[in-house]
Amino acid sequence: MTKPIYSLVIPIYNEEENITEMYRRLSHVMTQLDGETELILIDDGSRDRSLSMIRELHHCDRRVCYLSFARNFGHQIAVTAGLNFVQGQCVIVMDADLQDPPELILKLITKWQQGYQVVYAQRLSRKKESWLKRFTAYIFYRILQRLSKVDIPADTGDFCLMDRQVIDILNAMPERNRYIRGLRAWVGFSQTAVHFERDPRFAGKVKYSFGKSWALAIDGIISFSTVPLKLATYLGMLSAGVALLMMTLVLYWRLVDPVSPLIGFTLITIAMFFLGSVQLICIGILGEYISRIYEEVKGRPIYTLKETGGLVKVSEMSSN
Repeated sequence: MTKPIYSLVIPIYNEEENITEMYRRLSHVMTQLDGETELILIDDGSRDRSLSMIRELHHCDRRVCYLSFARNFGHQIAVTAGLNFVQGQCVIVMDADLQDPPELILKLITKWQQGYQVVYAQRLSRKKESWLKRFTAYIFYRILQRLSKVDIPADTGDFCLMDRQVIDILNAMPERNRYIRGLRAWVGFSQTAVHFERDPRFAGKVKYSFGKSWALAIDGIISFSTVPLKLATYLGMLSAGVALLMMTLVLYWRLVDPVSPLIGFTLITIAMFFLGSVQLICIGILGEYISRIYEEVKGRPIYTLKETGGLVKVSEMSSN
């Protein structure tokens, strides 16, 4: 029986403090695998020594391949680029900060060998993370589960294993605003979880700021739910009902009780603020969906490469 090829996909952004330790731990794991391995590192426009360190690893170890973006395109696009180039039948995606323990890869592969085509690492806890980070993450995943028609597992990040069949489908998807953990759930096939305790960062600063986390959350909700659009409709109906009620009351007070203190500038100001806020919320929701349509129809490539090492794009190989 032919031995499988394992592909490890890791996006890198200003991780010079973690690359050496990450490679050491991954090398130990790769020596335990029952087939060939390729380690694909995607430099997402790093401004530190990350790219030079990646080049050095590539020259010292033929298993290490790399892509380097012309600028920073973001974590989800970096993962997408790596998936575009993988050669393996079994693909593992993880982060470079070692919060995703490389040693867990062996358990993910065991599940794959049992027949599962998507194996995601599900966090039981987040060590040394602020209560705000833990709370907002907990709330987001539960809201996403309630709003989405796709069963996206809670407390899972991009750390996962995917079969070649799943990768081919993901690569065929033309979406630009990509939420990988949602797309892999949408694809279907047999899926399961491996639980783990998430470690703190090995070194360096957290790259996912609150703003980036918020943007990713919005992408996840907009990409997999139309509930916000329905919410805009319901808010519009509510504001219309409130406006009709207030009009009736104002007419009643004007005709029956003209000295009522409830009519005047205060009431009008409250009504204006309420109706204005509802309108702005609805316009904002519509804007989020329209902006994604705009991004899709422009047809630009989702990333540009300035340098590669040891890789040939899968689509290019199939056309030759």
